[in-house]
Amino acid sequence: MLKLFLSSHGHLASGMKTSLDILLGNSDQVSENDEVILLSDMYGGSVNQVMFTYLHKPNTRLVAGVNLACVLELSIQESVSDEQLEEIVERSREMLRVVKDDSVETTEEDFF
Repeated sequence: MLKLFLSSHGHLASGMKTSLDILLGNSDQVSENDEVILLSDMYGGSVNQVMFTYLHKPNTRLVAGVNLACVLELSIQESVSDEQLEEIVERSREMLRVVKDDSVETTEEDFF
């Protein structure tokens, strides 16, 4: 089974964990046979460097610079191949956008 470990500076990881618990329920237990993905907030940051030291463990991978879209998509997977992980990371990048008023057409009715 796929298990995720969230790590961040400040309260970002605990906030994402709370969001996941609300959306998917709580699942905190890990066994030796589990596939583990370590998730950190910033590539190259101190938290990421600590997570890097765990990559020698079997079935363990690290993704840096995660957002909630990435964490949520990973959370609903039973298992993830390296190729699938790359695809999930790419889709999560697409969620990062500069949003301008002229990029969305709305009417007054859309707000009510």
